[in-house]
Amino acid sequence: MRFIAAAALACVPIMSTAASGQVAAPPPATSTVQQPVPAPGAAPVVAPPVVPPLPLGARVFTGKSGLIFNAIRPDRVVDFEMVIGYLQAAFDKSADARVREQAMGWRVFKATEPGPNGSVLYVFVIDQAVPGADYGLGRILADAYPDQIDKIWALYTGSQASGGSLLNLTPVQPPATLPTPPSSAPATPPVAAPRPAPPAAP
Repeated sequence: MRFIAAAALACVPIMSTAASGQVAAPPPATSTVQQPVPAPGAAPVVAPPVVPPLPLGARVFTGKSGLIFNAIRPDRVVDFEMVIGYLQAAFDKSADARVREQAMGWRVFKATEPGPNGSVLYVFVIDQAVPGADYGLGRILADAYPDQIDKIWALYTGSQASGGSLLNLTPVQPPATLPTPPSSAPATPPVAAPRPAPPAAP
């Protein structure tokens, strides 16, 4: 991850709600609902696969690219940038292959223009996004700093002016064939009305 502290949003290339990055909640308890018993001689009933819900606060992209906006209190930008420093160090020392893959496509920008209500806007630009990976900071920081996560998380939550927002981006593809513009025929000059003949001499 490359941290760019003073890049304008205009420098962000085009790439593809709201959620607050939190430490993932524990998985739900296993269901105790009994499956129906097939009648003798009938085909066995195959239960559909169980898809666990996303943990609370998960930030998962559905496309290949996306953005995460962070509106930060002006008096707490130092705290937030400290958290970004912890995040970069967590990427560097992580033994998790998925986290290292996330780091390859994760860049951080700071907007020159003010954010909502005078906040300072930081943008996470994700390109390429890892399918199914959680881009919330909680899990990554907790894995890297299990003994310091409470203090780091207090810096993060205390710096937020409002909840972050996530956008999935879809590249715009031009049409395969461009429509033919309508042909414009040259304008026909107006025909001058004939002048009336002068009166005959007496």
